[in-house]
Amino acid sequence: MRTQSRVALITGASRGIGRAAAMALAAEGFAVVLAGRNGPALEAAAAEVAGLGAGVRAVTCDVSDETAVRRLFAETRDAFGRLDLLFNNAGISSPPIPLEELSLEDWSAVVATNLTGAFLCTREAFRLMKEQVPRGGRVINNGSISAHSPRPNSAAYTATKHAMTGLTKSTSLDGRKYGIACGQIDIGNAATDLARRMVEGIEQADGAVRAEPTMAVEDVARAVVFMANLPLEANVQFMTVLATAMPYIGRG
Repeated sequence: MRTQSRVALITGASRGIGRAAAMALAAEGFAVVLAGRNGPALEAAAAEVAGLGAGVRAVTCDVSDETAVRRLFAETRDAFGRLDLLFNNAGISSPPIPLEELSLEDWSAVVATNLTGAFLCTREAFRLMKEQVPRGGRVINNGSISAHSPRPNSAAYTATKHAMTGLTKSTSLDGRKYGIACGQIDIGNAATDLARRMVEGIEQADGAVRAEPTMAVEDVARAVVFMANLPLEANVQFMTVLATAMPYIGRG
């Protein structure tokens, strides 16, 4: 395929925030590589992106698998010649159970996807971005409101999202010499399938179960596009986008 002017790679791209971001970036002229574990859903998302006239590649990939991640970035390079944007969006959570009942298996699965996966993808992005011409690019990490404040019974997820903030800062610092910028978007209650329980009612810090407001996932995608469209001389280090009335300000 011909080299595109800008190329974006999105993990967790088969649904929700990743899929919406892929559509929005394609509409802005990016060629898009969609990565995720659900092959059929990924192909469906790729067909939508292709309908916008954008270059697109769908790659089934578990971001916690080092070999699979290396293959993902090799396919990106082979298809489009370069990479301008990595959106580390893939993430999972553990069952909402008391911390003392959380198994090591569930803990390790969340860490492997949310944190190790983001590291593996960022490492490969660095290797590609520092060698390409013109050099450089941008990494955007999906942090979450849980990077700031936890929900009850979310130790694994919250720990990885706090760690994501540290990874964002280190990536931003270490990327300077290569012209690589890195920022983090912290998202609260985007209306995706995963957020359905927010509408149905979710446990609060005081033990009560209450429904929470949500926002359109397209609003998150617009925020990602804003960050992506900045020149590399400028960076949104941290952005928080949330449903206006959700219980975050004053949570707990």
